[in-house]
Amino acid sequence: MSAQSTGQPSVISIVLPAKDEAEALEVLLPRLRSAHPDAEIIVCDDGSRDETADLCRQHGVTCLSSPYSMGNGAAIKRGARAASGDVIVFMDGDGQHDPADIARLLAKLDEGFDMVVGARDWSGQAGIGRGMANTFYNWLATHMTGHRVADLTSGFRAVRADKFREFLHLLPNGFSYPTTSTMAFFRSAYAVGYVPISVAGRVGKSHIRPIRDGIRFLLIIFKIATLYSPLKLFVPASSVFFALGCVNYAYTYVEHRRLTNMSTLMWSAAVIVFLIGLISEQITALTYRRDI
Repeated sequence: MSAQSTGQPSVISIVLPAKDEAEALEVLLPRLRSAHPDAEIIVCDDGSRDETADLCRQHGVTCLSSPYSMGNGAAIKRGARAASGDVIVFMDGDGQHDPADIARLLAKLDEGFDMVVGARDWSGQAGIGRGMANTFYNWLATHMTGHRVADLTSGFRAVRADKFREFLHLLPNGFSYPTTSTMAFFRSAYAVGYVPISVAGRVGKSHIRPIRDGIRFLLIIFKIATLYSPLKLFVPASSVFFALGCVNYAYTYVEHRRLTNMSTLMWSAAVIVFLIGLISEQITALTYRRDI
């Protein structure tokens, strides 16, 4: 039985994925301990080569060290498995998130939500490109789910631990764990809320690589669909191919009184894309199926 159901205060675990973030953690850890003296603090050291582990020992913080880097999402999964709290707060270890905002996330969680996300405004985005991409992701996720998504990719969030662990097998090892977890919560009818936050400039160098992670972020678009309702993406795409085939046929019939291979190809593509959507819908349903 959870602390929420018994009316007892929730035990809080704060999980910070970190890779070579000793400079930021030196300032962040004392602030976290001061703001939440009773919380369990776990730093998931993702193959750091700096003094991250030593710094955690100095501050009496649990450090889960990996012998090599497995990715931000992998660190999140290790932390979620090790956390003993009823509620887990995830925040970046680079100093961008303000520990004072944790209380606001927890207060929102107590209103009946299962996940509360710290939503950044435009000033909190890492550059114009990232800001435009995140704006598009938010719009697409809102369209797919029918619920307002204020910040799909924010790494600052508070979650019910038992519900979050249901989706650990879905989470990638890379940087898109926020997208996956948010869409999984929506798909499973778990309530998701948002709290506006301000984000400071990160301490140290970012581990995001524009080209590699740019391609990865493009794949997030398809992940948004496949984690919620694939047909909402594949049916419009199929309709576009069908419409193009009709337009091409109308033109060639008027001009040459014949049906061309291009029209046939477009119609065939429409059927194939629609069938892929149907198969994806079934796979998605099986992904969330739990034997009771």
